Amino acid sequence: MDCRKILLGVLCLLPAIGMAQDSTRNNKLQEVEITDKQQSNFGHMYQVDGMKITAGKKSEVINVEKLTVNKATNNTRQVYAKVAGLNIFENDGSGLQLSIGGRGLDPNRTSNFNVRQNGYDISADALGYPESYYTPPSEALAKIEILKGAAGLQYGTQFGGLLNFEMKQPGAKKAFSIESRQTVGSFGFLGSYNAINGTKGKLSYYGYAHYKKGNGWRPNSRFESFNGYVDVHYQVTEKSMLGVEYTHLQYLAQQPGGLDDNMFEQDPRQSNRERNWFSVGWNLLDVEWDYRISSHTRLQTRVYTLEATRDAVGYRTNRPSQVDNGGQRDLLTGKFNTATFESRLLQRYTVGGQQQVILMGVRAYKGSNSNRQGYVNNGNGANFEFEEETSQLISDYSFPNLNLAAFAEHIIRLSSKLTVTPGIRVEHIRTKADGYYINRVYDLRDSIVSEVKTDEYRDNPRTFVLGGVGFNYQHNNSIELYGNASQNYRSVTFSDIRVVSPSFAIDPNITDERGWSSDLGIRGSIKNKFRYDGSLFYMYYGNRIGEYSDVVGRNTLIRRRGNVGVAQIYGIETFMELDVHDLWSNTMEKLQTTVYSNLALTNATITESSIKNAVGKRVEYVPFINWKAGLQLGYDKWKLTYQFSYLSDQYTDATNAETGGYSAVNGKVPAYYLMDLSAGWTRKWLTIEASVNNLMNVAYFTRRATGYPGPGIIPGDGRSFYLTAGVRL
Repeated sequence: MDCRKILLGVLCLLPAIGMAQDSTRNNKLQEVEITDKQQSNFGHMYQVDGMKITAGKKSEVINVEKLTVNKATNNTRQVYAKVAGLNIFENDGSGLQLSIGGRGLDPNRTSNFNVRQNGYDISADALGYPESYYTPPSEALAKIEILKGAAGLQYGTQFGGLLNFEMKQPGAKKAFSIESRQTVGSFGFLGSYNAINGTKGKLSYYGYAHYKKGNGWRPNSRFESFNGYVDVHYQVTEKSMLGVEYTHLQYLAQQPGGLDDNMFEQDPRQSNRERNWFSVGWNLLDVEWDYRISSHTRLQTRVYTLEATRDAVGYRTNRPSQVDNGGQRDLLTGKFNTATFESRLLQRYTVGGQQQVILMGVRAYKGSNSNRQGYVNNGNGANFEFEEETSQLISDYSFPNLNLAAFAEHIIRLSSKLTVTPGIRVEHIRTKADGYYINRVYDLRDSIVSEVKTDEYRDNPRTFVLGGVGFNYQHNNSIELYGNASQNYRSVTFSDIRVVSPSFAIDPNITDERGWSSDLGIRGSIKNKFRYDGSLFYMYYGNRIGEYSDVVGRNTLIRRRGNVGVAQIYGIETFMELDVHDLWSNTMEKLQTTVYSNLALTNATITESSIKNAVGKRVEYVPFINWKAGLQLGYDKWKLTYQFSYLSDQYTDATNAETGGYSAVNGKVPAYYLMDLSAGWTRKWLTIEASVNNLMNVAYFTRRATGYPGPGIIPGDGRSFYLTAGVRL
């Protein structure tokens, strides 16, 4: 069944369905939510934002539709430029995967955030495999919401908090409208985004088809992807709405592999991997019922499912410099089937003349996932099938998962200015693993010395309670104080249980992570011209899972993953934005000028550990300085955005190894700076945009990968150019 044809067919039928609604139906006033039309493309969330409570929490909102950046490639450092303290893995220039972290959290595929789309999970498995292979295209987004730390009480047990993609919503004023954006760029890039939107009677809809392909900055980096989405809302009654959303993603990418330090110094664009491929298929279905019981009570219930695959095949020796002469490849396949029920009740009531708000919710989740790994001799192309005659499995696992949870948070308004927000979450997690793995020992010539097959069955049920509290003091419309402290918990993942790699090993005694985090901040604005948000944060990260160098066999150096000990992480995050429009004379009244600075200073240290040479060392992938600053100009129909990014050096393992050796999976990530420039022109229905990324063509890298897309150094892209033409009709 071709999902692309189905999606395109549905997109074409939606306007006709809408027009079939009875246009003579009596119109009645319905309850509405008032939203602020912020002039800035960045802000924070309201204390009660839809079905979320954010009072006392560090929250950030990116108004994506107002950004003048390279949206066609999901350029992360531009889109998230004003979010404090984010560290970004830049694996490629395609924007197919999002990899962000912060505050000492691993950025790999954003696995330390609870990642959602319109409020529901989109990662492979929120607990067992919380990796985000699917990222919505920026052109389809209305905004991005980030709720740090204490969001775990509402959304699950991640240290990072919530990352929620809010798609453009159904409900255009016309029965049918269309938006189209076409982009061409460097290295053969082609992007095409086409969307429809409309409302007729009780029916409203939005849908898009998004296609992109390119050859990549390095050889062996071509990619092709198709992403489709449909969202239909039906207003059943004045108080209830039924919504259905479906998302499909399919992409295939060739992976050029990693480099060692010498190769990067010689030529960061080189690649000696022609047979490495990566493929993702993602299907999400969400059904939502929203019932406004009264003006004070709202119930939201949703059921959503995921059916997805992730496949990787390639030559993956732990020596990046070793040439691939053909023969067998490593094949890793994963299948994810999940089903989730969530329901939330928001109740407002008045005590002592102050409105109080309580939010309660339940969650039931079941996952049935599998993972197979082995060696295949199946040619050079993107072949992800195991064949009994030509394959040799080294692991085969099923990972059943069960999660039951309930939570409650309460905004207690003690006065018109002061609120206290306690919260509690009860979690039951049952993680299972059933399968086998084969442990092979190699000599210095990579010949097999011994081979042992081990059957493994794990059943790990646990139930626990998390608590937290926040406060908010609204001194006036310009000054707000906020703070919170919350317990955090992170379950071990499938990858933490078993992955076989020549350069990577798992500690068999690895266990869940526990800790707590806190924020204390001040935010506000002065005459709506100077906006600011500054906060101190502290995180106690117990049983932290990390990576460190280890020696196995005689002299084989590998990277091992396990509980490295206690990490204590603290720092300051600041954001400032100044609108200097008033500095210009009346003759320049059409000119708008904004400057901003986003600076995070983070100290992350391992304070307790049984790992040799780890105590006192810096936590992996935490730059002490993370600074982004920029200038935004607007004149009449023109816009210009300039951005400067600087990150100080980072380490990639718990022992802070300085050099990467022959595998290059350990060692420093040197400090780097980057500049990006984007411009746009809009007139009525037409928009023209242009971007130059990595303006100075800096050679840099953001990560050293242990497995795919490496192992080794993964270089960032050099200078690239993009041109977009868009229409709205």
